[in-house]
Amino acid sequence: MSRRRLLLLPLAWLLLLATGAGVAFVLTDQLGIRSEPVDIPTETLVAAPERPRFAPIRLEWSVDETNTRLEAASQELAAAIGDHVADEGEASLELVGGGAGDDETYTLTGSPAALRIEAETDAGLARGLYDLAAQARAGRSMTERLGETVTPRLAFRMADLGAVGVTPDEEEWLAGDDYSHISGAFRDALLPEAPYVDEAAFAAAADSFEEFARHAAAQGFTAIAVPGLIEFLTFDAAGVYAGMPERVAQAEAIRAAYRPMLAYAESLGLETYLRTDMLTLTTPLERYLDTEFGLDATDPALWEVYTGAMDELYDALPTLDGVVIRIGEAGDVYDVPGFDYFSRLAVRSVDEVRAMLTALSAQAERSDTDVIFRTWSVGVGAVGDMHTDADSYRAVLEGIDSPNLVVSTKYTLGDFYSHLPFNDTLEIGDQRRIVEFQSRREFEFFGAFPNDLGVLYRDALQRFLAANPRVEGVWVWTQDGGPWRAGPMSLELTSGFWQLSELNTELALGLARDPETDPAQLTADWAYRWLSDDSATVAAIGEAMALSREAITAGLYIGPFADRKVFAIGLEPPPMMWLFEWDIVTGDSAVLDVIYAISRDDLDVAIADGQRALDAVTRMRDLLAATDATAWKPGMRDEMLAAVDYEQSTLGVLGAYREYFLRFAQWHDTGSSDAYAAWTDALARYRTLAAEHLATYTGDVQRPPLMLQAADLGLARAERDLPMAWAARILLGLCVLWIGLGIAARSPRVRRVPGAAAACAMLTAATRPWRAVDVVRDLPRRERVLLIAVPAVALVASRGILTWFEAPAHAGTMLAAWAVFALVAVLAGRRVSIWPVVATLGGVALLRVVLLTAVLAPTGPGGYWFGFWTDPTRRSVYVTFAFALLLWLVVAAAWTLAVQLGSRRATGVGLTGVGAAIGGIAVFTGLIGAETALTVWNDQMGLLPWGLSRILGITTYLDIPPETPWFAAAFGGALLAVGLVLALPRRRVGP
Repeated sequence: MSRRRLLLLPLAWLLLLATGAGVAFVLTDQLGIRSEPVDIPTETLVAAPERPRFAPIRLEWSVDETNTRLEAASQELAAAIGDHVADEGEASLELVGGGAGDDETYTLTGSPAALRIEAETDAGLARGLYDLAAQARAGRSMTERLGETVTPRLAFRMADLGAVGVTPDEEEWLAGDDYSHISGAFRDALLPEAPYVDEAAFAAAADSFEEFARHAAAQGFTAIAVPGLIEFLTFDAAGVYAGMPERVAQAEAIRAAYRPMLAYAESLGLETYLRTDMLTLTTPLERYLDTEFGLDATDPALWEVYTGAMDELYDALPTLDGVVIRIGEAGDVYDVPGFDYFSRLAVRSVDEVRAMLTALSAQAERSDTDVIFRTWSVGVGAVGDMHTDADSYRAVLEGIDSPNLVVSTKYTLGDFYSHLPFNDTLEIGDQRRIVEFQSRREFEFFGAFPNDLGVLYRDALQRFLAANPRVEGVWVWTQDGGPWRAGPMSLELTSGFWQLSELNTELALGLARDPETDPAQLTADWAYRWLSDDSATVAAIGEAMALSREAITAGLYIGPFADRKVFAIGLEPPPMMWLFEWDIVTGDSAVLDVIYAISRDDLDVAIADGQRALDAVTRMRDLLAATDATAWKPGMRDEMLAAVDYEQSTLGVLGAYREYFLRFAQWHDTGSSDAYAAWTDALARYRTLAAEHLATYTGDVQRPPLMLQAADLGLARAERDLPMAWAARILLGLCVLWIGLGIAARSPRVRRVPGAAAACAMLTAATRPWRAVDVVRDLPRRERVLLIAVPAVALVASRGILTWFEAPAHAGTMLAAWAVFALVAVLAGRRVSIWPVVATLGGVALLRVVLLTAVLAPTGPGGYWFGFWTDPTRRSVYVTFAFALLLWLVVAAAWTLAVQLGSRRATGVGLTGVGAAIGGIAVFTGLIGAETALTVWNDQMGLLPWGLSRILGITTYLDIPPETPWFAAAFGGALLAVGLVLALPRRRVGP
């Protein structure tokens, strides 16, 4: 029997190691951490040379005041000329032609003293007036286009809703931690209860809308996207709100309130679109769709509910031109507090998207409207990469060729970051296409820093237009994108230094009309309009703005990492990551260690870029500070200098932090004392600069400070790494001495040493569990106490070291699992003897402690996680042995019990213990919620970005179903049930 057991032992270990290796392989495959080079656009910004400023001509003209479109353009021209006292003479201006239509083509004819705008449509005449106004504001000669016919290259140019109806309440911005993506527009005007609309508040919001609409039309926009859809729908045809007249009344009241605003936009020549996420829902609608269709988004009948409601909507709002649909983001951050309107990520497969687009396109055709489908899908579901992958794009959209379907795509191969290739999916497909740009860059401090994107926009448009004749327009996000109140309180036309990001709006529009325009000249036009009438000052501003991209791309990104396409956990992390996603300086090991690993070969460059960015900002400030303070428009010089000072402070903090974490990771990687000294020096600089930054900007809603909580959590753990390494070395040494004592205890003389017998019993039981009964039989009480005390102390200490004694959630969960399994095993042996299984569990636990402390000993827990994230070989070896030992705990305990209870019952006990441990933890997690549990765990361990749960949600980002804990609980319960059946003694039958 003993010989057979000795033969089974290596076979068992081979099987366990093979299982551990399989787990390691799957883990590595699921992590999928790798990178590859990509083609990043090169930006070379050159300032426009100083040019003389032309004063505007005093023009005399007239328009039909009942023609709202021409009257608005006329008022804009009058305001532009009236802004200047000097002029270069007088001239008459005649408008020739006009009529219905959207063609903006016009010709400026006549002479400098008698100008004529000739066009076949009112749209063309209005555009001519707006262009003369723009030339006057930009210090250009108003006759420079004399004799030219002007036709925009891209006729469709859509804006978001700007900051219409948003109240600039400083208290709402002060904390800086509200990551809701809801603007709060019309918040005070729309009511959840009857009468549903506050007329006075809505009138004020409508005035804000009209001001923005006039501004947008003057800039060159031809359309506006208005957030909302579900609140406008009555679903009368489907009877969704049958028996709920208040729901219908609410929708009708909202329609009635919006109707004059949309009509006013139309009178200015602006199309209007409602934009929403699908599925967009209310509680009764969700219940109806679930009851009737099981919320099956592939069912055409489900989409008939929406399309029928949209038929009704277009009848009620005839000036509405279509809808904008997104499927890639939804959830709490988009829900309006107090209203039963919400969205679900429920359209996730190719079949579901195609069913939706087929239905919505058909509806658009019969109502003579457009449906604009955004390919933005943020990695969610089977269509998660259609925004960036040509094959996925074709799978979703190929063959859906409705003339009323427009596909909208961001110009970058990802979100609105720098260091990304141009989006080549814009070069394919048979659908009409529009290109999305963002002016107030959410990932680059929401337009609080100078950030001239003209060269990037020009190169993108030229490429897409050359490759795809179906590109017909742009969508410029002037204000929206990201959380509204977690950044600067800069609201277009309303609050803060919004003119800084307005530059990118004007660049995008100017280039959409003429992609061959020199972006530097557009920047000069912007500077003349908003900042200064002085040509030398404008030239200096242009030189400063030409440095802005170097400061942004080097200071906010880590080049060697950002210039590669990175893959992890089935996703493509963005090129920034160490700032998650906007102002949170992350301190998690997953991101920072991977950034180091990818940047390792260019580490000095990665660190030096921080100083290069600071040098660029210093040059910018010197250029601006050298200008004549009286040559600026009121307040603008102070605003520009404040923006640059803010950037200098921010980049100083980030420069020190980047050096700290890259050198810190280098220490984990190499053990170099020089790297250790470098990271401690950088840490000291970071703390000094961070304290100055917080002291200066805390409470400044226009220039909010960096969010450093996550970084500080990481720093607190980093400083404990070396002490924890020493603690691990000491614990490892003690464990090895204990095991050595157990080996030496075979000698009768050594066995008399206190603890030797217990050490021998634990080692024997852990390696040959069938002998556990024999080796504990004659142990004295004090030795038996050590069977519990030694492994318990070692286990608690090792878990404490692994978690820097800062993560009770992780350590407590692991220790609880050990305790539950041990309790089940001990209770199973209570009718015989518990000490054999105690010795076995203690011995295996000690072996796992040895393995864990061996990997913690070099540089502490940070080094443990560094190897986990960056070294597949080390990770796989560790996981293989760690998982094999975990399984061996179950096998060895069952083997020990088999000697006393029999194989069947011992197997049942093992399954019962595992099931109880898994089930107990899963039930607890399910009760508090997977998102809450993961947030607490991650906040304490600092492994994943701290901002995940604050912004997107860990479960959403990692695509973890919320029911996962209950699935695990069911699995644990099944193991528990099977184990109990096997563990119960059989009832004897017969006499």
